[in-house]
Amino acid sequence: MTQIEWLAAALVLINVALVALRSVWNYPFALVAVSLYAVVFYDARLYSDMVLQGFFLALNLYGWASWMRAREDSGIPVGWMTDRMRRQWVIITILAWIGWSFAMDRYTDAVAPWIDGAIAMLSITAQWLLARRRVESWYLWIVVDLIAIPLFAWRGLYATSAVYVVLLGLSIDGLIQWRRAAATGRVAL
Repeated sequence: MTQIEWLAAALVLINVALVALRSVWNYPFALVAVSLYAVVFYDARLYSDMVLQGFFLALNLYGWASWMRAREDSGIPVGWMTDRMRRQWVIITILAWIGWSFAMDRYTDAVAPWIDGAIAMLSITAQWLLARRRVESWYLWIVVDLIAIPLFAWRGLYATSAVYVVLLGLSIDGLIQWRRAAATGRVAL
């Protein structure tokens, strides 16, 4: 466990707590955290998670701009996907997971290409949906947390594994809060 990992872990916790509260100020914390985690995951030979940090960087920049445009006095408006949209994202995510994990398994020395690939593709989908302010993003984050906790512990990333335990709780809280916000009926996304 390095100081970089501990700092990244702390920044992620601040970031997710602010996301659950629908605060646009989550994004600066996210940008620094993903930059630090790219280094941590490279050192751990979790290449899918390392590359994922680049996607997170881009999606966080997009999300920050999107949330700034959508701000209201009561926070960031959130909503649900349509059934059709949900089915499309499930298929896209599964196909991306298979393709990415196959490539990681075949062309790298990644230690857990299929599990790491699942975390990466689910996280990309979750982050995209989060940037688009969709409640379903929190369900995906819960699944990511449940997969990531044992993987990171197995790789000796105990601080990161512990962070994902906390993230699991924050994701459940975020889901509850965003469901309530979406239920107000004021938001049509």
